[in-house]
Amino acid sequence: MSDPRITVKISKMNERVRWQEQALVARAIDQTRIVLETPTSDSPEFSFLVAGDSGTSNHRGHNPQRQIAQQMLSERESCRFVLHTGDVVYLVGSSEYYLQNFIRPYREFIVGGEQPSRIAYDRMVFNFPFLPVPGNHDYYDLPIFYGILSATALPLRKLLGAKLDLDVGWHGSDRGNAYAKAFLDYLMAHKLPGELDRHLDAHYTASTSTGRCIRYQPGRFTRLPNRYYTFRSGGIDFFALDSNTFNEPLPIPKTKQGEIRRRNLELDRKQLEQDKLEMLERCDRLNPKIPSEAEQLDDLGAKLAQVDEMLMDIDKQLSPDKTATDFEQLEWLKRRLIASWGDLDVRGRVIYLHHPPYVTEATKWNQAQTLAVRLRLREVFDGVADAVGDVARGRPLVDLVLTGHAHCLEHLKTGDTGHGDSGINWIVCGGSGHSLRRQRPEGPVLQEALSPEAVRLGREPGSETASRRVAESLLFVGRSGQGSHKRRPYSCLRIDVLDGTPPKFRVTPLVVERFEGKWQDVSIEPFVI
Repeated sequence: MSDPRITVKISKMNERVRWQEQALVARAIDQTRIVLETPTSDSPEFSFLVAGDSGTSNHRGHNPQRQIAQQMLSERESCRFVLHTGDVVYLVGSSEYYLQNFIRPYREFIVGGEQPSRIAYDRMVFNFPFLPVPGNHDYYDLPIFYGILSATALPLRKLLGAKLDLDVGWHGSDRGNAYAKAFLDYLMAHKLPGELDRHLDAHYTASTSTGRCIRYQPGRFTRLPNRYYTFRSGGIDFFALDSNTFNEPLPIPKTKQGEIRRRNLELDRKQLEQDKLEMLERCDRLNPKIPSEAEQLDDLGAKLAQVDEMLMDIDKQLSPDKTATDFEQLEWLKRRLIASWGDLDVRGRVIYLHHPPYVTEATKWNQAQTLAVRLRLREVFDGVADAVGDVARGRPLVDLVLTGHAHCLEHLKTGDTGHGDSGINWIVCGGSGHSLRRQRPEGPVLQEALSPEAVRLGREPGSETASRRVAESLLFVGRSGQGSHKRRPYSCLRIDVLDGTPPKFRVTPLVVERFEGKWQDVSIEPFVI
């Protein structure tokens, strides 16, 4: 897999939605906002669903994503919309896998879903609001040589019984193009004279304080204006972010400590490559038709995916794109949060994005991308705090942040971080279909080094470094157990927004577990935040 440079992601996505072209500017269109058209009143008490990291196919004959989709269907009638925290199609966001890995599992949410094979991935119309953000796999690509090799070998892999499930075809996402065609208003397709004008006048009809914008109409027109956007429901402002364009690791400083860090990363990379080779050799000796060996293959598959993530994170640190931070999006978020705090009609704020700034899944906390997202969001929150400190009256600047990327369900809360992200509830919802992960052995408390140099190097606090406790995990639902007693609890969420200011959120985990070859519902008590 390869991950396009951030500058490429931004420029290509801008091109696809014809970002701020004359026809849109002349009509005073806000390309970062939608208005939801719902049959019910916009009452302050409402519910919504959350899923993430779902876009996978059958796991050796069973389909976790379909199990989760059925959980969501049982709650849909009393909810307003679905938020998706990214990675809608694995492994490389390829358009050819949308039918298998997205349309079929979610068919009841799509017009014409009774015949899913007739639905083109770039012509989907949702009968229920489905509001995603892009994940890293939605941007990944595959070098053409490997794509040809994978596709031509597919019949042989099926004949021999492939040991590892790989949803890889001829190509990748084409730098996020498949995601854009599936979910965004792909304005670049309107090339005939007058066609764009007619389209804008037909669908950008909602009036807001920031200009005209898309009217999201379930069953008729369900396109999003951009890779990041905002909408309001029941007095709550929702902000959808594309964290793939501000997750670039900070450059390793050119100091003695920095050089030590670089050498250690190179050694880590070499060891991980060796570990990966040994795991692949072990896979080759296992028979997926023998239950005990199939369990070992499942474990090895999960570990290989983690190794690949760690290798990509190391590569980003060793060769960072030093100019690539999406300051335009971050500045947009800061301005909109400040405006939200100044609007008397708003009683709360929710952000959702793919990469979690706080997480205790086994490998994510120390990854450089996690640190980058955390520091970039802190810069935004600090700016908002400076602008609205008196107005906030001690409330958290954001009531709830929803993320994915870590394949688990987790609720964390930040304490005093020394920044504007203090006191916030964070929920990771990334266990909706792909291979689940375990919690880190260090436990639920997250410590952060106070030394700026230590932070830049991503160093775990030790006895030689002053640190502060910045967050704690209050709930973790992920892979546990060993061998045939392994538990795989896949999850999504129902969130009830309660009346009042500040708002309260009642969170109900919807969990279905694969255990000893059978599916069973798991009851987890709702909690209020």
